Amino acid sequence: MIIPLIIISVYELPPPKQDSKNSTAQATTPPVSASLIKPERTDARDSANREFQGKPVVIQPGDKLVAQGPSSNAENVEVVPTGTSYVPYFPKTIHLPTSTGPENIESTAEYALLGLGIRTVSFLSVQVYVVGLYVKTTSLASLQTSLIKHINPSASALIPGEKEALRAALLDPDGSNEIWTRILQQKGPDGVEMALRVVPVRGTDFKHLRDGWMRGVTMRTDEADRRQQQQRLEREARAGERRVGLPQPVDPSEFADETFGLAMREFKNLFSGRGKAPKGSVLTLTRDSEGAFGVLYQPKGKEGEGQFVHIGEVRDERVSRLVWLLYLGGKNVSSEPARRNVVEGCLSIVERPVGTVEGRIV
Repeated sequence: MIIPLIIISVYELPPPKQDSKNSTAQATTPPVSASLIKPERTDARDSANREFQGKPVVIQPGDKLVAQGPSSNAENVEVVPTGTSYVPYFPKTIHLPTSTGPENIESTAEYALLGLGIRTVSFLSVQVYVVGLYVKTTSLASLQTSLIKHINPSASALIPGEKEALRAALLDPDGSNEIWTRILQQKGPDGVEMALRVVPVRGTDFKHLRDGWMRGVTMRTDEADRRQQQQRLEREARAGERRVGLPQPVDPSEFADETFGLAMREFKNLFSGRGKAPKGSVLTLTRDSEGAFGVLYQPKGKEGEGQFVHIGEVRDERVSRLVWLLYLGGKNVSSEPARRNVVEGCLSIVERPVGTVEGRIV
């Protein structure tokens, strides 16, 4: 019995011809390749991964990703991929409201993205929000100087071997705490003004976000207490002061006084009764040159972010310092990808002479 063999050849059809009237714009500003952003949901709109604040994201010369306005006069926004299709892009620079001069004239200040990452929880790595660290462009020189001087006090820029030493220190639990604590305690002209931009990837609420930060701050203050007591015991041992007898009085912690407790109550109240924080809304935590902690909120509008709503502030610099350390210092941070991305951003600015860093880092 002879069984006939049938061979089937499959040929890829050529792409359909485009209208010549519309092909020019597409050729000069091609849309973002789908390979740049892998959607986590199969039912997600494809256009959601190719837009930022209602503007199409295109690739421009130099592989820059730009959210392009509808006309030549519209403002274009350079963006970077976040790694999640829930919130695909973050802007490279943001402009936050500020008051300047003796008359407190309202204006805006530019902040440059230093690094970003996704906050996940549980062993299932459920995505909660994308967080990005921004530095005020006028503060970049202060940050740059502090990082360089930590490795080489006499240098104006770091060479490759010194950069690796800085990377190791910024990723080390104790080293990162030491470096960032010193930077965050700088005030006045040397103070580094920064912002944490938090964008939920799923619907949440202010209480949930607040409780996460409160738990983290409590853990950091407990760690500080233990570290302080350990240092005291080590000092006593070195000085030969340990002897049998009554126990020595416990040194009060930096965070044990009443004013810090009141400041944390203010922090908690900032987020009380605020309701939902929908996916795509923006919560911006700010830190000024004196360490004051502020909160700005932008509800999600039809074309992306809405207008800023000033929620309030806490003047005690210890509050903002501890919140910042949740992402930058210690063994367990709120987002390890964000910390590592920020470290790479730091390395990109220390290889250039002090004072020559511009706003575009990432």
